[in-house]
Amino acid sequence: MTAAFPDGQATIEDLIAEGDRVMQRVTFRRTHQGEFLGVPATGRTVSAWVMVISRMAGGKVAEEWQLVDGLGLMQQLGAFPAE
Repeated sequence: MTAAFPDGQATIEDLIAEGDRVMQRVTFRRTHQGEFLGVPATGRTVSAWVMVISRMAGGKVAEEWQLVDGLGLMQQLGAFPAE
């Protein structure tokens, strides 16, 4: 991921904590500068959202689950039609 998208910016859109769980909704903006999942570099700036739920224990992340808008990302790279 870092080789394909070496620059970038992350914006935390939502951050919610309750009990031992923390949920983040983050938007990433990066420039496609290297091969990614078979797609050669396009030079396009793309954005994708990620949702992360973390379970905390002893002040550390004990488990983590992530949901990534992979389809939207691949559509922006031209790998799949947008419609």
